[in-house]
Amino acid sequence: MHNYLELKIWQEARKLVKEVYSLTAKFPKEEMYGLTSQIRRAAVSIPSNIAEGTGRNGDKDFQRFLEYAIGSLFELETQIILANDLNFIISEDYEKVYQDIKSLIRIIVKFKSILKV
Repeated sequence: MHNYLELKIWQEARKLVKEVYSLTAKFPKEEMYGLTSQIRRAAVSIPSNIAEGTGRNGDKDFQRFLEYAIGSLFELETQIILANDLNFIISEDYEKVYQDIKSLIRIIVKFKSILKV
């Protein structure tokens, strides 16, 4: 069993959640129950799935939860692209969060590949 608090992937996912919350706080208020909520839920599910996976029975189960986290990252990426299309995000903020999402996908995929199944 892994200690998720010590995992770089979990720590980076937490940073991404904070970044997403700051970013979505600037969205139009009428989006609070729309895209804002969707984006925040997708972001929160990433570290949550990593943490849940560490408590499962071995690396095979953990890998499955890492796949869920990656799926949530792709969901988040799509939602950020849509928010950009709708001009809810300034380009500098969009580029930063987009690159952070891509980076987290890469490190989770790399971590997943070293687990023993």
